[in-house]
Amino acid sequence: MNNNNVIDVREVINGPKISGFQKLVVFFCFAIIAIDGFDVVVMGLAAPQIMQEWGVTAKDLGPVLSAALFGLSIGALVAGPLADKFGRKKVLVASVFFFGVFTVVTAFSQDLTHLVIYRFLTGLGLGAAAPNAATLSSEYAPVRRRAFFVTLAYCGFSLGAAAGGFVAAWMIPAFGWRSVILLGGVLPLVLLPFMLWRMPESLAVMVAKNAPQAKIRAIINRISPNSANEHSRFVAGETAAKQQSALALVVSKPYFLGTMMLWMAYFTVLFLIYLCSSWLPTIIKMNDFSISQAATVTSVFQIGGPLGCLFFGWAMDKFKPHKVLAIAMFVGALATYALGQFGHNLLLLSVCAWILGFCFNGGSVGMSALATNFYPTQARATGASWMNGIGRFGAILSAFAGAHMISQGYSLQTMFSLLVIPAVLAGLAVLVKGIKAREVSPPTLQSGQKTSLHS
Repeated sequence: MNNNNVIDVREVINGPKISGFQKLVVFFCFAIIAIDGFDVVVMGLAAPQIMQEWGVTAKDLGPVLSAALFGLSIGALVAGPLADKFGRKKVLVASVFFFGVFTVVTAFSQDLTHLVIYRFLTGLGLGAAAPNAATLSSEYAPVRRRAFFVTLAYCGFSLGAAAGGFVAAWMIPAFGWRSVILLGGVLPLVLLPFMLWRMPESLAVMVAKNAPQAKIRAIINRISPNSANEHSRFVAGETAAKQQSALALVVSKPYFLGTMMLWMAYFTVLFLIYLCSSWLPTIIKMNDFSISQAATVTSVFQIGGPLGCLFFGWAMDKFKPHKVLAIAMFVGALATYALGQFGHNLLLLSVCAWILGFCFNGGSVGMSALATNFYPTQARATGASWMNGIGRFGAILSAFAGAHMISQGYSLQTMFSLLVIPAVLAGLAVLVKGIKAREVSPPTLQSGQKTSLHS
């Protein structure tokens, strides 16, 4: 690890023991994404009481709910290049502050126009936060546990969203809809000073940008005590690409096909996830089930997500990750088809919905691990964020696709037979990405080292 006082920071991070400091970084990333998840769902939770109090319809609230999705997409597209240019921590701090402030402002809205504007601005911060938190988590993860670190951080989203439901069920009847939105804005602002105090910048970024040696040394010694001294020099174990913008590198010839496959896979997976999240209750109810039964099937779908995240994070570190995720998508495709065939059996519907959530929600988070490992340090945040931003357009499209299929009177069998197509496309895209990944040298390792995420 130390030769003539030259220390490779990646070798320190890849050490045999995962330090408490590395776990602290994952905790911060988990907390950021959990609050992100809470704030993403909070408007949907408040919507019924807003409709009642303001005398508006669900159609009137449609632009309010979709404004955040557009903000999420744009925020992710913009924040990735900024994080590669200025550092992960600065962008994370700014994004958490941004969505915290505008969530607080949203709680004081007096009409739908203000809600649309403030939710769009909130979405910009939300979209910037999650992919950059995942990137920071991956850069403090040892290679052998990198996928698990990223998926563990992303579990915060589902748990934050679920917590929002429980909190809203108590707060809205007791204190009104503004209270739960206000809480969603206060939480990130409370986290902010702790981020400024204890959350570090990426070591790889600090080395690449020639940060003060004393700051790098302090972090190194927190990961591996007494490893560095005032005479130490630091390298990041990767060869810098030629000078070009981060986005130009992401779509450059060595990465182009892999990038396109990541975008296609993430777009189709988020299309499926958001279509099921938004329309599954309506679709199930149309098939002669009660509202409570439809809600149960949808809840089972959501429960599969965190379990899938943890499983695929573990499996991707242990086996060939592209094959693991491709299998997940193909199994999800079979479950999608089966869901359409068992439309009158509540138990089988619930089993298929759980498999969908397990495979697609878990697989989508696994794709974030693929993205953060595919690109070099100077473009890692851009690569992960742009995949996230492009995928959000799939989420937006799903709202219109679901509405169209329902309005046209498609049967449950026809709907889910059609949805097999994007599921299969996602699996094929991941397989092609795996082939392309073997053509690109691992960006953060010395020759001779191995990482399963490129297999």
